[in-house]
Amino acid sequence: MDHPIESTSTQIEPCSTQQDAAKNNTLQVDFTWRKGKAYISALSSPADPLYIVHYQAWKCPHIIVKSATSDATIGSGTLQAVSINAKIQVHGRKGTLKALKRWKTAYTHLSYALADNPDSPVAMTWASSSGFKTWDFVCLDEQQMPVAKFSANWWSLKKIGNIEFLGPRAASTALREEIVVTGLTLLYCMLLRTNSLLSFFGAIFARPGPIEKGTAGETQPERGQEHVTDAGPNSPQESFDRKALP
Repeated sequence: MDHPIESTSTQIEPCSTQQDAAKNNTLQVDFTWRKGKAYISALSSPADPLYIVHYQAWKCPHIIVKSATSDATIGSGTLQAVSINAKIQVHGRKGTLKALKRWKTAYTHLSYALADNPDSPVAMTWASSSGFKTWDFVCLDEQQMPVAKFSANWWSLKKIGNIEFLGPRAASTALREEIVVTGLTLLYCMLLRTNSLLSFFGAIFARPGPIEKGTAGETQPERGQEHVTDAGPNSPQESFDRKALP
């Protein structure tokens, strides 16, 4: 005899598993006005922050990401008054978040978290799409497959947004920390560009294009700040609608 109730329960279980995996692979960024900091935590555990973002409007670096448990510096981002590029540093390794277009949100940075060879980083591309409520920044790998999506809220004063990690490396700690630093730097770089006349002239005289590997802007990590190893099992790749990209 068939048991429809048991059959229904079997069909619902995978959906619940996918929802749990999505929460584990998503970080939420919340700003606290009283302390002037942002706290980053897993969507599945909002009460336990993983990272703390410190803001320095009048001195460099302008954004500092630290571990919430050890207070160790994960990375930083530095905006520039005129240039539409930004400087990033992840675990002591300096790099550049470089514009690919003058008048379009398209950026690139060299990733060591996804590199098979630590001496040969891979180029990552950032694209964006915006709606009435959110401004989405999507990070793509060399095969133009999405590895992360940063959905920033237009109107919220506290909830800055969510960072969702996609693909088989979604659980990689090294990748997550690299995306957190570069994603936040890109967000505030674009906010500066949309509100600064100097950035407008910086875009006019900019030389957009890919980063040449081995340039002076990319340096090795300092001693004691070696690359963070991956942690956690691989998660299934999430689907992504490429048609939403500009």
